[in-house]
Amino acid sequence: MKTVRLTMAQALVRFLENQYMEVDGAQHRFVRGVFIIPGHGNVVGLGQALSQEAKHLEIYQGKNEQGMAQAAVAFAKQMKRKQICVATSSVGPGAANMVTACGTATANNIPLLVLPGDTYACRQPDPVLQQVEHTNSLATTTNDAFKAVCRYWDRVVRPEQLMSAMINAFRVLTDPANTGAVCVAMPQDVEGEAYDYPVSFFAKRVWRLERRPATEAALADAAEAIRKAKRPMMICGGGVRYSEAHAEFLHFAETFGIPYGETQAGKSATDWLHPLNLGGVGTTGCSAANEIARKADLVIGVGTRYTDFTTASKWLFKDTCKFVNINVSEFQSLKMEAVPVVADAKEALPRLEKLLEGYQTAYKDEVKVAKEKWIDELNRLDHITFSDKKSWKPEINDANADSAKRFAQDVNAQLTQTSALGAINAMMSEGDVAIGAAGSLPGDMQRMWRPTGVDTYNMEYGYSTMGYEVAGALGVKLAIGDKHEVYSFCGDGSFNMLHGELITACQEHKKINICLFDNASFGCINNLQVGHGNVTLCTELRYRNKDGLFGNFMDIDYAKVAEAYGCKSYTVRTMEELVAAFEDAKKVKNIPVLFDIKVLPKTMTDGYSSWWRVGDTEVSERKENLAAYADLQAHLKEVRKY
Repeated sequence: MKTVRLTMAQALVRFLENQYMEVDGAQHRFVRGVFIIPGHGNVVGLGQALSQEAKHLEIYQGKNEQGMAQAAVAFAKQMKRKQICVATSSVGPGAANMVTACGTATANNIPLLVLPGDTYACRQPDPVLQQVEHTNSLATTTNDAFKAVCRYWDRVVRPEQLMSAMINAFRVLTDPANTGAVCVAMPQDVEGEAYDYPVSFFAKRVWRLERRPATEAALADAAEAIRKAKRPMMICGGGVRYSEAHAEFLHFAETFGIPYGETQAGKSATDWLHPLNLGGVGTTGCSAANEIARKADLVIGVGTRYTDFTTASKWLFKDTCKFVNINVSEFQSLKMEAVPVVADAKEALPRLEKLLEGYQTAYKDEVKVAKEKWIDELNRLDHITFSDKKSWKPEINDANADSAKRFAQDVNAQLTQTSALGAINAMMSEGDVAIGAAGSLPGDMQRMWRPTGVDTYNMEYGYSTMGYEVAGALGVKLAIGDKHEVYSFCGDGSFNMLHGELITACQEHKKINICLFDNASFGCINNLQVGHGNVTLCTELRYRNKDGLFGNFMDIDYAKVAEAYGCKSYTVRTMEELVAAFEDAKKVKNIPVLFDIKVLPKTMTDGYSSWWRVGDTEVSERKENLAAYADLQAHLKEVRKY
């Protein structure tokens, strides 16, 4: 057997260079690039290997370990899981920072390979810098923390272990049913140790995306269940986009007249104006989808994992409603006690369609009426304005509703969140991509967003990771290139948590547009807090006064922050300023843009026949808490139990 002597790290990079993905007969490189923050745990071993062995891999300098890994997640998501970037860090805190991003990847079923440095396998210098010593086991290191958030975890303590470790890593990374984060920990001494690797290990390796076919029996069971339904509804999940079953999903719905709702991951698979597209469904869904869902007698879930936001904590669908689930994952296909069709959606839907020849739903004009009603509501949301009159009430008219007027006074702002969002949406060009993740904006966007084209909506809502928005925008930009713009929708809470990759975007000459909605609060959490009977506590960004954090709202100039990094920035307090800034920003090339948009608290969307279970308190001195608990108990009488 012919061999070549390489260090473990050199062999790792050479292996990454030669991995390919094949989809429906077309091949491409599977690993696009590597994000790295060098430290003593990876700079000497893996850093040297990247300098020597990287031929096609693009190397990006990250600014925060979580941020660069989140950028890699967004990249893979936008690439429909068919190409990835790798993230590597030093040991200890650098490694631990990537744990959150691994949770993001695994919750969303997005492939992410992280390569954290580790303590010495030989243990000679223990405790090495940044090592956490565990008195019960010296084999336990910070990197063991990745186990809870990864689909596959390994530690290479001998250089020859790399071969089996990487084969298994890529087995998971390329498996549509079980993909997610993969962690391969690298003890820093082993990174530099050499081994005579078989040359065959570095040959071009093609990972084929196999379209799992449905069994005839499963399709027959599904067809039988559907034929019995009079008011079925479909749910378009992320699996529709990842399997590229857009046309097959739409043809199935049109053939039988079945309306459908969208999950956050499935949104933008089809035109939002399609007569059967009811829009977002569930807790952050719209009235059209939720009203039809409440009366549905069967739900056909395609590529969805039925999170509590999609099902409104299993309250949305009546207990007599049946389910058919088409999913590549057996685990996901069995949810909601469904008839499972374990298969690739693109392969299964046309075959199921043939078995249903002649079938039609019993809908008359309900879907049309529901959709028209929602479009009227969209128009209202687009045009909500603020007046300082005592009679003005915000959309979230709760016990803290006066915060909107207080913010308007302290920050000199007048924009409402829904009108600003609607205006930006209208000004974007065809093919531009919107990205978001956390706060009230994902709810507004699932309800209100009108995608500019197919697959132009990149919402991370499986983990709802604050800080994904800025880093993710960079990842999306790397995926789509310069032909279209990327617009990230980010609250001030998320921006303050993590925005270091804005510097990377400047460094890489990548224009990303950060639409920073500043309401000086964790707005959606304040709504939740107050709406369930509590007083405001640490959910607003106010100065401290004698009573606590209840002084004036902080007026932070985020535009200056971005400008200091090298971005083009705009401060926006009125609709006129927003329109002018947006049009001017379209002329900007090769540098990031930040819109510091001051929006009033309590002016996001709310409700629309939805519910969400949270942990209301059974005992309290406040009657408002007890009322919330009573409401919880009432809803629990109506929920599906599993």
